[in-house]
Amino acid sequence: MLKNRICYHPMGSNPSTTQTGGSPFYVPDKMRALVLDGTGFEHLHMRQVPTPRPGPRQMLARVDAAGICTSNIKLIEQGPRHNLLYGWDITRYPLILGDEGSVTLVEVGEELRGRYHPGERYVIQPAVDHPPINHRQRYRNEARGIEKIAVSYTLAGHLAEYILIVEEILAGDCLIPLPDASLPYAHAALGEPLSCVISGQDHHLHLTQESALSPRGVVKGLKPGGVTLVVGSGVMGRMHVDLALSYRPRAIIATDLIDERLDLVQQLFGPRAEQLGVTLHAVNPSKIDVQALIDQVTDHRGADDVIVAVGSGRAIEIAQNYAARGAVLNVFGGLKKGEDIIGLDTGIVHYKEVNVTGSSGGSPWDVARTLELMAGGEIDAGAHITRIGDLEHAIQFLEMVKAQEIDGKAVVYPHRRTADILAVPAWTAEDEQDFLAASGG
Repeated sequence: MLKNRICYHPMGSNPSTTQTGGSPFYVPDKMRALVLDGTGFEHLHMRQVPTPRPGPRQMLARVDAAGICTSNIKLIEQGPRHNLLYGWDITRYPLILGDEGSVTLVEVGEELRGRYHPGERYVIQPAVDHPPINHRQRYRNEARGIEKIAVSYTLAGHLAEYILIVEEILAGDCLIPLPDASLPYAHAALGEPLSCVISGQDHHLHLTQESALSPRGVVKGLKPGGVTLVVGSGVMGRMHVDLALSYRPRAIIATDLIDERLDLVQQLFGPRAEQLGVTLHAVNPSKIDVQALIDQVTDHRGADDVIVAVGSGRAIEIAQNYAARGAVLNVFGGLKKGEDIIGLDTGIVHYKEVNVTGSSGGSPWDVARTLELMAGGEIDAGAHITRIGDLEHAIQFLEMVKAQEIDGKAVVYPHRRTADILAVPAWTAEDEQDFLAASGG
């Protein structure tokens, strides 16, 4: 019967009524969830677990779509040694993974009714800058001194059919409403990884002076009308190219040693770049002299914004030489411990006044800004999606990510059952609608 089935409702419409009284959503007693109960992939399981029920200041949300994040690999491999667990015993209190997702409220605690309503759609910022409120006894030293916790770690994650929105998430302002209810589930689920790129580019600060006797001003973000260089055209590099277009530089140069990635850059962003009047170059430095190209494009001045979107010390050391006077060098790609001490030419910092910056993750504002740019068509989240599957594929997707067999983002729909993994060039709103309609929901 209908009441025994979870239904996706058409995007932007009212939710389908699946039970009488109270909330219009039917919520089962048990749900599927990806659970980690020890260190290593052998401790990763898809299980039936009790569906949580919200307390008076909590809410339950249906997970509409969830992204597969590389940060989960580190958590799986480190287990209780991970620094965001703070002594949490995952053998006694297993984790539900998944830090990327989009959700719909299905139950609202009694003290939150009137402020929140079933059917409303949100994205959760997983990095919660707030001390633990619940289960403090499970943390080291009764959670004293802890100021930051996270979804997918000591707070349950999105790789499940439902997620409990607890007091910490609300206190940290980490529940972000969608600015447009028609945003596809999968696109909204990429709000978190794209927010890291928003944060990274928001750290760019350019000093300006109207005249020699004028005080200095600051322009935040990439330099409009300037030249942006993105080193590394993997999924995060392509996200940087996507967002860079919203700043309207006159040229973007994307580099990579893998030609297929460069082809993707041109295929995904070439038409939009042309429409915006931005010249887009996608080049392989083993075949093209990048310095000569930058000299040609900038009349030998150098790039105004240099973003190293790959975890390579050598790439950073080379890229610093491409920076113009007053440019920003963004060390976005993190380096492994023990490999993170590299050569920096202090001459470019001193004499060329180059600003060196970096960032680690996004904030609630970055997620909100990401969703605004999606809604306004300034970034295309669907361009970064290359795999689609069911929640049951989550472990396989994580193994593929670890083996670097996916160049792009994988997204699962926890309530859309399918035996097949789809390999896609991109994922549009129409693709999602057709996919969900085929489930009969």
